[in-house]
Amino acid sequence: MTFDEVLDQVRELLQQRGRVTYRSLKRRFDLDDEYLEDLKGELIKAEGVAVDEDGEVLVWTGRATQGETAKSPASSDARPPTLAARREAERRQLTVMFCDLVGSTALSEQLDPEELREVVSAYHETCAGAISRYGGHTAQHLGDGLLVYFGYPAAHEDDAQRAVRTGLEILAALSSLNARLPSTIKARLPHPVQLRIGVHTGLVVIGEIGSSEKREILALGETPNIAARVQGVAEPDTVAISAITHRLVQGLFECQDLGPQTLKGISAPPSLYRVKAESAAQSRFEVAVGAGLTPLVGREEELGLLQQRWTQAKAGTGQVVLLGGEAGIGKSRLVQTLKEQVVTEGATRIEFHCSPALLHE
Repeated sequence: MTFDEVLDQVRELLQQRGRVTYRSLKRRFDLDDEYLEDLKGELIKAEGVAVDEDGEVLVWTGRATQGETAKSPASSDARPPTLAARREAERRQLTVMFCDLVGSTALSEQLDPEELREVVSAYHETCAGAISRYGGHTAQHLGDGLLVYFGYPAAHEDDAQRAVRTGLEILAALSSLNARLPSTIKARLPHPVQLRIGVHTGLVVIGEIGSSEKREILALGETPNIAARVQGVAEPDTVAISAITHRLVQGLFECQDLGPQTLKGISAPPSLYRVKAESAAQSRFEVAVGAGLTPLVGREEELGLLQQRWTQAKAGTGQVVLLGGEAGIGKSRLVQTLKEQVVTEGATRIEFHCSPALLHE
């Protein structure tokens, strides 16, 4: 991302949360100290919309001048950001996840309101942990439902994968959630806590909407509506995904084709899939390798360098090669070509992979 793109995302994150530690910014956006100082200079000195607190926390003020005393957003007279400070709506591709309790009406009939609140709070806490680990953004708590965005405020090339993994992890945690509930509540539940999860990917326009008293950042378009409809037809304790999301994660998960499904308000019944489990594939590239690759062209110089280093390593001179560059330029393909050569020579290959989702924070 460019500096301006990082600045926009940090500003937006700060507006939403009010207070952000410098350490979390470094980890979220992979910043070094110099880069962070430049961002602070823009927000604190140039724009005058934030202040430093104890050298550890960046605090949103929303002011356009620097001479006022800093006040916490939580103080009674803190003012909301001015219209000029609010960001314009933007067009984005998002993966939207809807998560909802099964039989919430029956739960409300069986449980006292305080008990129902305890159940919903435990469910929200379970979801929040998984959502945070995979970089999701909880846009709304809709009673006992959750609306979650993957791809906002920070976009990732694997947002669809993150959303599906989040759904599976939430379902896997349900047994622990049910075990933690007090026995007095479990005895009155018509069934253990169950969830339905729906995921869809598509274009939205996202920005602030609402009145001056209450404004929210919401994504508008058919994508959130379809995600909600997909959730509505999912079986209890399953993750259902649209065909578009399935294409983005194909090969990384074991999925069951549910065929075309009638969704309320959607004219043509779309095909849906139930996600059963993660596959053994480590990456989309590994999936592509299994399907067959086209011949590698235009990388003779880079491949020649790798082959030279391999020859030196075989001669007893240890070598380390670091391949770097933007996503999609062919780094994995170069390594794959060398791996294929190494295997034919009978060498032992050891691979390690790190999930970028787990580096979120």
